[in-house]
Amino acid sequence: MSLEPGGTEQDTLAIRLAGPRRVRARRGDDSTLALRLPQLGPDEAEVSGLAAELADRIGPAVHPYEVAALLEAEGLSADVIRHRYGHPNLFSLASALYERVPRTFPEPAPASDPWRPDHVRCLLRGVLFALPGLAYLLAGPLWRPGAHVSALVVAGVVSWAWGQALGHRAHLRMTTGRREAGRTLLTGAPLGAVLATAAAAPLAGGATVLWVAAAQSAYLAAAGVLLVLARERWLLAALSPLAAGSALLPWGEPGTLPRAGLPLLALAATLAATARALRVVLAAPAAADGPRPRLAVSLPYGLFGLAAAVLVLLEGRRHPYAVIALTVSMGPAEWLLYRYRGWSVTALRRAATPAGFLLRSAGILGLCLLAYLAPLLPAALLTGAPPAELLFLAATLWTALLLQAFGAGWPPAGVCALAAGCAGAVALLRLPPGAAALPLCCGVAALCLAACVLRLLGRPAPHM
Repeated sequence: MSLEPGGTEQDTLAIRLAGPRRVRARRGDDSTLALRLPQLGPDEAEVSGLAAELADRIGPAVHPYEVAALLEAEGLSADVIRHRYGHPNLFSLASALYERVPRTFPEPAPASDPWRPDHVRCLLRGVLFALPGLAYLLAGPLWRPGAHVSALVVAGVVSWAWGQALGHRAHLRMTTGRREAGRTLLTGAPLGAVLATAAAAPLAGGATVLWVAAAQSAYLAAAGVLLVLARERWLLAALSPLAAGSALLPWGEPGTLPRAGLPLLALAATLAATARALRVVLAAPAAADGPRPRLAVSLPYGLFGLAAAVLVLLEGRRHPYAVIALTVSMGPAEWLLYRYRGWSVTALRRAATPAGFLLRSAGILGLCLLAYLAPLLPAALLTGAPPAELLFLAATLWTALLLQAFGAGWPPAGVCALAAGCAGAVALLRLPPGAAALPLCCGVAALCLAACVLRLLGRPAPHM
């Protein structure tokens, strides 16, 4: 047996010190004398079970910190994370779960439409706009205004303009409190009736026409209050005598008493309903005093009311039945205003770019205009009105109301005032192009207002 250094005795007799070189363990080495400590590390089975249990909530996470917050919410303590799952801390376990569960981004649940319209209310408002015309059908043969009908027209135009401005101011005050809005209506409505009657006085030509103008102004003021306070059903009940009296006309002459008494009864019922509605809102608790909106804020809405009244008047001079159809269509017009806002919110959720939202907004605007104008086409043909004249007027009014619904008061007021001024001047002075002036002015106004809608409402900000 060789005893030289470096021989075979190196394996058995030499004392070897551990060098810096690490000895690699060989597979299959099952030495019985080795002392082995239990291996520390994650318990993969437990981590996998936890990942499977929380997969539906881990999948939508976009960062491991979201998973860490989830684990904290589940009540996992540091001791449980170390001893059960084998991870040193919460963030280590969260990172492991985040890597283990694939990313899933489910579609959010469809949100409720905040602008869902009240279908019955919108339909009812359209009927209420036209129903007062039955009073003229009943009482007209008794007083025969003749040339003095202009007094009623002037009183109606002033009432319409004043009502638009007062309604806007009342809605502004409604944000402070119902009591404050009621005080605004209590002051403004009687003042508007007095102003409308005073405007009609120089053209009345007699006490009878003046009294009729005063009754008309009082009704319009009271009805405006009920509509602002959302008391459409009360107004419908108050106008039921007119409907009952008009239903008797095809069957014979009702007589002087029903012709005069039923409109007066409807007026008295409307005033009583208005007084009750104001009493209810004035009994509400007073809100904290805040800054009152300036009167000038409501000025463009009154100017639009004046311009719209002139445009409708120009149409009614030659085609009164077409104006009745237009008046009834105001109910569906209001419904479509709500639909536009609801569809715009949906488009905002689906659009990925500003240009995409603008394209969707243009489609929604076209759809709403088509839905509003389509029923008016057969109405124009049935009443003998030129379709372009009625449709352009309706499009002008609807786009103006749409802009006003979003708080843009001056663009529709300015465009409609310019259109009414031009068409009115042509009709008053008998200038060319004569009857074609109204559809021409309304067509240009509708295009301008549609461009304003796309410019102002084709952006995401107004719909947020």
